[in-house]
Amino acid sequence: MKKTFSKYITEFLKKESSSGILLAFATILAFIVANSKFNEMYFGLLNFKILGLSTQLWVNDALMAIFFFVIGLEIKREVVSGELSTPKKALLPLLCALGGMVFPALIYLYFNPGLPVSKGWGIPMATDIAFAVGILSFLGPRVPFSLKILLLAIAIVDDLGAILAIAFFYTAEIRNIGLAIAALGICMILGMRTLGFNKYRYFIPIGGLVWFGFLYSGVHATIAGVILGLLTPVTLKLKDKGLKTLEPVNDLIHKLHPFTSFLIMPIFAFANAGVDLSGMIFSDVFFNPIYVGIVAGLVVGKPFGILITSFVAHKMKLVSLPSQVTWAHIISIGLLAGIGFTMSLFISSLALPANLEIYSKVGIITASLLSGLAGFLLLKTNIKYSVAKPL
Repeated sequence: MKKTFSKYITEFLKKESSSGILLAFATILAFIVANSKFNEMYFGLLNFKILGLSTQLWVNDALMAIFFFVIGLEIKREVVSGELSTPKKALLPLLCALGGMVFPALIYLYFNPGLPVSKGWGIPMATDIAFAVGILSFLGPRVPFSLKILLLAIAIVDDLGAILAIAFFYTAEIRNIGLAIAALGICMILGMRTLGFNKYRYFIPIGGLVWFGFLYSGVHATIAGVILGLLTPVTLKLKDKGLKTLEPVNDLIHKLHPFTSFLIMPIFAFANAGVDLSGMIFSDVFFNPIYVGIVAGLVVGKPFGILITSFVAHKMKLVSLPSQVTWAHIISIGLLAGIGFTMSLFISSLALPANLEIYSKVGIITASLLSGLAGFLLLKTNIKYSVAKPL
C-alpha cells in the first residue's frame, strides 16, 4: 500500500527524535573523553592519517557527504510534494528561515566587526533537526502536528542556506580540473537516467566520482551529496514491470535515514564536539567575541529573526499561521531553532582556525543548551495554558 506524505513525515519525526538522544550521548562522551586520561588517544585518533587525510577529515568530508545527500533528498521531496511545493506553503517557512539566518549572522558580525574571525558569521545560521524535533517529542501529541511540520520546514530551509554558504563563502581555492571531473560524473548520471538505468548500484561509483571531483576541486566535498540528492527522481516508472512506479527519493530517505541518524551524526558529534578544557580560563572564553557572537546569535537572533519576519509578513497579509499555531508557538520554535549543533560545528570547522575553535564549540554547546531549555519550557507552559484556557 502506498504511503501518504504525512506518514513519511511522521516516520521522519520519530527517527529524528530518537536520534537526538544518541547525538546528545555522543556529544557528552566526546566532552568527557577529551578531558580525561584518554585525551591523547582521542585527539591522536582524530589526527590519524588514512590515505593522506586525517580520520576527522574522513568523517567530515566523506561520511558527512552521505548526511548531506539525505538533506538533498529531503529538500527535493519538500520542494516537489511537501511544505515547500507551492508558493503559499513555502512562504512562511522560507521567510522564517531567512530571518532566522540573517539576524544571527548580523549579531555575530556586530561582535566581530572587521576581524579575521568575522568569517564565522555562518556558524549561528543553521538549525539541528534531530535535537529540535527531539525536544518537541518530549511533549508528545499535545504539540500541534502543524507546528512540527513548520519547524521541520524551517530547519530544511536553514540547511539549504547553510549549504549555499558553504559552497560560496567557505571555499578557499578552486581547481577547475576537479569541477570538470564532478561535472562529468553529473552528466553521466543524467545520461544514465535518460537511458533508463534504475538500479541504485549503477549510480554509486558515479556518485563517488562526483564526490572525488568536488574534494579535489576545493569546493567542500559534502556539496556533492546535496547535488546528488537533488538529482534523484521523486518517481520513476519501470516499463519492463507493467509500468510499476518507484519512489527513489522516499525509498532512499527511508533506507538511509537510520544510517545517518544513528551512526553518521553520532560519529560526527564524537569527532567534533570534544573540547579540551585543561588550562582554559573560563572568563577568557565567556567574554571572547566569538563565543558571545555565537551565543547571542543563536539564543537571541534566531527567535527574534523568525518572529519579526513572520509577524511583519502576517501583518502585510502575505502569510497566515498554520492551524492551531499561535505566536507563542512561533517564539517557542524560534528558540528551538537556536539549537544549531551539527551544522554549526560543521561550519565552525571550515570558518575558524583550529586554535580558535574552542570558543566556537563552547559557544555552540552553550547556546544549544540554553535555546533547547528555553524553547521546551515556553512551549510546555503555552501548551498547558492552551489546554486550561477553555475550561
